[in-house]
Amino acid sequence: MKAVAIVEAFCVFLATATVLGQQRSGPSSADNYLTWTSAQAQRIGRGARVNGRVGSAFDFRVVHTERSYNYKLRATWLTPEVIRASARLTQLTDGLSNDQTQALVAEAEAVADTVLMVEIDPREGSGVVPLDWTASLGPRGSQPGEPASINRKNVPGLRQVRGLRGVFRRDYTYEVFWLVFPLSHESGDPLFAQGVSEAELVVRIYDKEGRVKWAVPDSIRGRQPVR
Repeated sequence: MKAVAIVEAFCVFLATATVLGQQRSGPSSADNYLTWTSAQAQRIGRGARVNGRVGSAFDFRVVHTERSYNYKLRATWLTPEVIRASARLTQLTDGLSNDQTQALVAEAEAVADTVLMVEIDPREGSGVVPLDWTASLGPRGSQPGEPASINRKNVPGLRQVRGLRGVFRRDYTYEVFWLVFPLSHESGDPLFAQGVSEAELVVRIYDKEGRVKWAVPDSIRGRQPVR
């Protein structure tokens, strides 16, 4: 009987040691993105990408040849989930370790409260996006310049941050811009207060305007300000 008890105790010890070893070596629940398949990561990235247009689809009057009559607009909200999807795809493509992949996520999230990747394709006219175009982010229905919305800051150098590239290959028909936004106003009030369900990006080029929107994810509401 004593021998049987010793064997049983050894089996319990071995099983416990195995579970603890798996917990130490395997990804935690917060890092479950490290187990996503390529298809899962792409699906998450695709869900944050929206399409729109700056200017009317029926405006074919090119009065100024230096301007386009409208602009294709595409925007990806680089939420915490999309950053992880981008990092995971990079891991699968480049054979990165879990630690290297987690470093990509940490680097991307340290950039700003939130980042949007905006792509613009001028149609006809000059085929050039002017330098003075504007963009603002806020609750759906807010107007640029109102306290509810916050204007963009373009940071071209973010194209080097691999966690902020999204999940799609670069489409060279579009010019790509990385826009950073705080998630709170100078007063400290959140950009998306409780009860705000949709966010809207408003892009203005010359006298033309385009709007795209997303549902506000919980991960954005829970983001801590980047200092």
